[in-house]
Amino acid sequence: MTVTNELAERISRISVSATMRVAAEAEKLKAEGVDVVDFGAGEPDFPTPDNIKRAAIRAIEQDFTKYTASGGTLELREAICERHRLDFGTRYTPAECVVSVGGKHVIFNLMQVLLNEGDEVVIPVPYWVTYKDVVQYAGGRCVFAPTDEQEGFAVTAALIERHLTPRTRIVIVNSPANPSGAVVDPEEFARIFHLTSRRGIWLLTDECYCHFLYAGKPFSVASLPGASASVVVAGSLSKTYAMTGWRIGFGLAPAPVAAAIVKLQSQSTSNPTSIAQKAGVEALRGPQDSVARMLEEYRRRRDFVVQRLRSIPGIGCAEPKGAFYAYPNIGSVLRNGRIRTTVEFAEQLLERARVAVVPGEAFGTSEHVRISYATSMRELERGLDRLHRFVVEAAG
Repeated sequence: MTVTNELAERISRISVSATMRVAAEAEKLKAEGVDVVDFGAGEPDFPTPDNIKRAAIRAIEQDFTKYTASGGTLELREAICERHRLDFGTRYTPAECVVSVGGKHVIFNLMQVLLNEGDEVVIPVPYWVTYKDVVQYAGGRCVFAPTDEQEGFAVTAALIERHLTPRTRIVIVNSPANPSGAVVDPEEFARIFHLTSRRGIWLLTDECYCHFLYAGKPFSVASLPGASASVVVAGSLSKTYAMTGWRIGFGLAPAPVAAAIVKLQSQSTSNPTSIAQKAGVEALRGPQDSVARMLEEYRRRRDFVVQRLRSIPGIGCAEPKGAFYAYPNIGSVLRNGRIRTTVEFAEQLLERARVAVVPGEAFGTSEHVRISYATSMRELERGLDRLHRFVVEAAG
């Protein structure tokens, strides 16, 4: 009997993350000594705060290096529930909390435990690259709901309702949003919740960037009365505390859903890293002043980036209301005929100008690129100078 080299069908449902692919190509060029300005990675350039690093060192010194419970230590789950209560007024218990290997892992697990073959998931466009792939991997069907750029990529209950069908199982809302920086107003979020709960649909709120909001107070739809029955929260320590490499994410959900994720993790990853969990406890219970400092710096960078992008001939840019991404429209550049797609634009920008951006096709749009301003002002200045020259040359 000969073993075939065919892979399982389900792996063909997903592609390599576009953001990871851009990051890998930029790193490859840097390793070769090429001077690349990297606007691709969605990663804070700030160091993890010292108190969090010291907590990890203490964990190692105290030999906290063994297995923990698959869904995270009780101490960390309690700390997550406490922080969410302090920030948003929710009342989750450790039984309704599960710790995973990053926020992406939480969303992957939620799709695995909530979706049956053919179930539909409504995803506003533009969307984070991973949503589409993890839905398809779980056997679900993506229903894309395009937002209006002229309205700041706003996600509304009316938009969501137009895309609901009897097969709708989940609606995903990411606010502040990656890649657009759009923010859902609390009153509009409440209307979305009442719509989904009335129809027996899960509402997944991706709160990865919830503390990086440039106006108003952070809000969680999970804080609304009755929300805990049909709202599932995907959260992460990665962005809030500059802990991307530590890989700590969490889910807040009804206890049966949380238990199902724990069961899945027990047969896949088992527990998140013990040392990172101790660091996570300190992040959540320790001083929170680093978050405000990062937000203020992101605000300064946002204002600079938007102003510079709007000064480039033919480029428009909606103002991000949160997160740390700009999503400029390069449609005028594409329509001149020399560069046809955002993929080609990103490829040529990297090859000719040595600037890395993520093409809009990865996020479901055809006339945008994503620029991360989670980098220094010096790099922003250098990269935007190069981008300006590249666009002018492409138009000439």
